[in-house]
Amino acid sequence: MFETILYTASIWVVPVLLAITLHEAAHGFVAWKLGDDTAKVMGRVTFNPLKHVDRFGTILLPALLLLIRAPFLFGWAKPVPVDFSRLRNPKRDMVWVAAAGPGTNLALAFVSALLIHFAVLADDPLRGWLIANLTNSVLINLVLAVFNLLPIPPLDGGRIAVGLLPHPYALALARLEKWGLFLIVGILFILPMIGGQLGMRVNILGWLIGGPVDFLIRVITSLTGLA
Repeated sequence: MFETILYTASIWVVPVLLAITLHEAAHGFVAWKLGDDTAKVMGRVTFNPLKHVDRFGTILLPALLLLIRAPFLFGWAKPVPVDFSRLRNPKRDMVWVAAAGPGTNLALAFVSALLIHFAVLADDPLRGWLIANLTNSVLINLVLAVFNLLPIPPLDGGRIAVGLLPHPYALALARLEKWGLFLIVGILFILPMIGGQLGMRVNILGWLIGGPVDFLIRVITSLTGLA
């Protein structure tokens, strides 16, 4: 039992840490290059995962989900601080800073799929462990990318939408940011629970995230020759 839990943790921890670390570092790096060095000064433009780890969101919650064998793995890192007013063109550059995180996750998913071609050349048991890590990396990075692109502030997709929409609509959407977390939890988790109590199958998580992730997996496996 313990060995199974340890192995399961080992093939999820590395890809989760890399996915969230590079996601957050990308936000800080792009903000720095566009005029705001807040994250750079605070040491957040780094590949050191310890700088980005949130004790609950990065460690405790994923560990709990693994222990209870949840059908999905979920977590987050400490958000990288960005002072959008210091960007050279705040409205335009907000889009690039926000898009850097999901864009990095998409790139990581693609590279992970490519590396599977090399992992299969390793000897067992290392080969199976490497393939499991890389396969999980593809899934984790795509889930993070799709989830963060939902157009709800403070998610990256919400900030991209604020940067692209005309001012009146952008302002209205930006005002939702303080309620964003409640909206996300309500839409993705509470509504399906209520639907289940009423005898209705409300699979919002599968519709908003599962469908796009499945599509992207097919695209990536095709492009990398894994299909």
